[in-house]
Amino acid sequence: MDKHLLKAAAALAAVLAFTACSEAPKTETKTEEAKKEPPAPTEPVPAKTAFYEMYRPARSWATDLLVLSLTSNEVEGFKNEEGKAAMWTAVFVSPSKNEARTVTYSITDHGSVTKGVTMGGSERWSGQTPKSQPFQTTDFQINSDDAYKTALPKAASFLKQHPDKPVSFFLGKQAKFPGPAWYVLWGDTTKMGYAVYVSATTGEIMK
Repeated sequence: MDKHLLKAAAALAAVLAFTACSEAPKTETKTEEAKKEPPAPTEPVPAKTAFYEMYRPARSWATDLLVLSLTSNEVEGFKNEEGKAAMWTAVFVSPSKNEARTVTYSITDHGSVTKGVTMGGSERWSGQTPKSQPFQTTDFQINSDDAYKTALPKAASFLKQHPDKPVSFFLGKQAKFPGPAWYVLWGDTTKMGYAVYVSATTGEIMK
């Protein structure tokens, strides 16, 4: 073979070898990136973690979306504590549509509830009442775990006598308050319980 052809063949082989070597790290990089993706939660989460997962699909339903309520839920096999829950339920409303939609977020499948976000169907919403008023997401500044820390000292004497009472959270707005408030409840209001209101905007105790 002509020496010039041999040189050309050798050069081409070198280019192909270099290309093969240089492409390999791309696959490794993609694998590493996939490994860096945050895993799905496997334990109870604070309210905002669930809320923004629910807010994104709800926002596509109505551009004038407002929050009506956010509630913690009990899931068998998980203990809600320190402001975290295994499942949260939000109710969003659209003033222009006069409709409401219930959205859930769960860290696990249980019963008829599916893991992740589930959007309920639209329902007629007749508007606000003194005890149930919608609010902007910008007014929701204080997370449930921070509300728990604020409310805990107020409930200290009650919990000393009733240490096993479970805690639940409800976020909503009433006419008697200037903004949305966390209703932190230990126990049951129908039997025996203790509740504390914490502003979801400022983090202060509300009376």
